[in-house]
Amino acid sequence: MSVVVVRGAVAVVEGPGRVRTGDVVLVDGMVVEAADTTDAEIIDATGCVVTPGLVNAHHHLLQTAFRTLPGTRGIPMRDWLPAMAGAYAEARVDPELTGLAARAGLAEALLSGVTTVADHHLTWPAEADGVGMARAAARAATDLGARLVFVRGAARDDPQTAAASAEAIVSALVPGRPGGISADGMLQVAVGPAGVHSDPRETFTLLGEVARRHGLRRRTQANEVVDVAIALERYGRRPLDLLDDWGWLAPDVTLAHLCDISDDEIARVAASGASATHAPGCDVPMGWGVAPVRRLLDAGVAVGLGTSGGGSNDAGHLLADARLAMQVSALVGPQLAASDVLTMAGAGSADGLGRPELGRLVAGSAADLCVWDVSGVADAGVADPVAGLLWAAPGRRPRTVVVGGRTVVDDGRLVRADEREIVGALFERVGR
Repeated sequence: MSVVVVRGAVAVVEGPGRVRTGDVVLVDGMVVEAADTTDAEIIDATGCVVTPGLVNAHHHLLQTAFRTLPGTRGIPMRDWLPAMAGAYAEARVDPELTGLAARAGLAEALLSGVTTVADHHLTWPAEADGVGMARAAARAATDLGARLVFVRGAARDDPQTAAASAEAIVSALVPGRPGGISADGMLQVAVGPAGVHSDPRETFTLLGEVARRHGLRRRTQANEVVDVAIALERYGRRPLDLLDDWGWLAPDVTLAHLCDISDDEIARVAASGASATHAPGCDVPMGWGVAPVRRLLDAGVAVGLGTSGGGSNDAGHLLADARLAMQVSALVGPQLAASDVLTMAGAGSADGLGRPELGRLVAGSAADLCVWDVSGVADAGVADPVAGLLWAAPGRRPRTVVVGGRTVVDDGRLVRADEREIVGALFERVGR
């Protein structure tokens, strides 16, 4: 039996609205109320706040290899999409690049307190080995000790090809597993077209059939500015009208972005049981809008938090984006409280993945947690150390990160890999 005790924290965030002091006890990869701790490994959390491991509900890990590209900043989405497509074509996306980009993005995630990443992979060259690409991303997560949700996406792919690829990935990565989740809970497979702006009804239908056969979660992007404009031009209808007709407003669906959404549409999403993902670190700097998170939450919609990819955000630091979410929320409604946004970055994101054992530190939860040092000058004068995690010290790194009861970041450094080697390998591959 493996027993770990996290001791001495200033505060322990257990989950939505629950903060306490005292020990956190982990046994065999799970949080427990109490256990014999005679021979336990002790993690000293003196001067620290302990939180659940953060859950990045919307990332495009491949884009980690394509950050700050000239001609991709501050431009309309209609121009951004082909600019990124050109960069992918020039780089020749294959399993090697997919794995190296995922390794860098997941390392960045762990070093910023994110223990689970949902990777909405949308780039599938016709000649590439799709299963090989999925395996490469999964291998990167395994090597680093991170949890990965690999989303077989589609962006203008042939619908039949996308569905066949999704079937092959499920068979290769999580054969016979309920919900597409591996036995140890470290890997999950989901499906999701990029959105109605890029994919026809047939793609949504066929990927939805794959999801039903295997009990997979479904994810898509909706109601970004370009999404609304193209839907109106092409179909004479708004994206959520189409998604409703196509069977993609349902409890197993998560909708990312939702920047341009009316009160009536919010009510429709709430009634459907679908969840949402806020991605301010992408939408705000690109000028694509701000999702009305407070109105979504007040309507009863579960809202998670995501960074989106390096092609639009350039960073995979979810806590920094949580800070941004607080700051911009007042532009579209009442300002969000730090506790609400921290919940979004944990339990909210986890619920959208159908993973209630993640994003919480209560008995029965997975032993994923972060230890954040709040004793330094950046937190001097902070009255509420939990709120200070978001308001103070943007870009802070956790001191310790534990995933499934195993320490994967210690003293701010990766335990299982060398950060410089990861960076060097990716730069060598992309030729910069």
